[in-house]
Amino acid sequence: METFGCQMNVADTDRMELLLFQSGYLRTPHVEDADLVLVNTCSIRDKAEQKVFSLFGGLKPLKQSNPDLILGVAGCLAQQEQTALINRIPFLDFVVGPDAVESIQHIVQRVNQGEGPVIWTEFDSHKNYSIPEQPLIKNPGPSAFVNIIKGCDKFCSFCVVPYTRGREKSREAEEIYAEIRQLVDKGAKEIILLGQNVNAYGKRGLQQPLAFHELLYGVSEIEGVERLRFTTSHPMDFTPELIQAYCDIDILMNHLHLPVQCGNNRILELMRRSHTIEWYMDLIEQLKSKVPDIALSTDIIVGFPGETREEFEETLNLMEQVKFSSSYMFAYSPRPNTPALEMADDIPYEEKQDRLQQIIQLQNRLTKENGQAFIGKEVEVLIESTTSRKGMSFKGRNPHYWSVMFKGGEDRLKPGDVARVRVEETSGHVLRGSWAANRRRSARGEL
Repeated sequence: METFGCQMNVADTDRMELLLFQSGYLRTPHVEDADLVLVNTCSIRDKAEQKVFSLFGGLKPLKQSNPDLILGVAGCLAQQEQTALINRIPFLDFVVGPDAVESIQHIVQRVNQGEGPVIWTEFDSHKNYSIPEQPLIKNPGPSAFVNIIKGCDKFCSFCVVPYTRGREKSREAEEIYAEIRQLVDKGAKEIILLGQNVNAYGKRGLQQPLAFHELLYGVSEIEGVERLRFTTSHPMDFTPELIQAYCDIDILMNHLHLPVQCGNNRILELMRRSHTIEWYMDLIEQLKSKVPDIALSTDIIVGFPGETREEFEETLNLMEQVKFSSSYMFAYSPRPNTPALEMADDIPYEEKQDRLQQIIQLQNRLTKENGQAFIGKEVEVLIESTTSRKGMSFKGRNPHYWSVMFKGGEDRLKPGDVARVRVEETSGHVLRGSWAANRRRSARGEL
């Protein structure tokens, strides 16, 4: 199984692995040993698509030498391209969209019975979103993803998500709570709630109406949950009650990913983002007034159709004002079925790349400046795994979602423990340091 794209795709792959296990499949890390190869895809950027086609080019000889090998594509690219994928990769056995996750056993069974290629890209007709409970086949690890809402109703002009994952549908709270209890029982300490627009949770379709901030309070009461996070949020669905939740919920970590996309109001309007820069900055100020040490990350697109050099520079100014700890940065590329596809893609490739490099360089500086604030201080790290890189012993994350690697404690610590670490140096978005033994721990940590 290979996964491209967002955390929701990672969670969907884990779900398909669990369901396929019930059908007798066991995941192998070696593609040459596989009876089934499943690639869960992303279509948010052209580069992600090209990686998928390159991967299948490498799989073609395996299929030629073993015709019984089943090859399948799942996810957003499958939903977007459908039969066109079969035309481009004729040795595929199935193409299934994101809403087919729960049907993966049935789809593979049809292929095994000689049917194919199977194409399953219909959106489900249910008003809400349900993931039936299944026994876990492996421990989730210290940090676990939980899908709570799928789809998006925002229809930003550059984005394919509403067309590949459909409209917003939320899961019933009790179903979410049950999954989290199961994950905690298997060893999870941190829960990350997922959605393309996670803070739109509960807006429609629930039998028992519940707002997103109320769901957070509910999760915080589940015994064994030591850390709570969520991603990705839309600024227009960020409420005062959600800001207050950061103050009230001790286990809600001081990190927020809040995509702004660009720093100019005219381009934001063309993007159909619904918010202005003034509105976004006011929200940031409200957050910082309540949670002064909150770490902020974002998404930024440069080179959107019609963006002038002056408008691009407003994005640089915005980044300087907010001082994001990290950013996901992209040069605009046209996507099928989106309104922006009708706009003239009038900015030369070289200019897009120049702007992209400028924001990368700026973000690298901002990340370095943010990281310097940790040096000499102690941070709390949820250990995710051991490591031997650069003489370190463990790696994990602090409350502000910085990756942390540290040495010491080999005879006393293990993944899943929370350790206090004295930060000694930074590299990119990684902090490095040493275990501060026998220090008293708090719930959220301090910057």
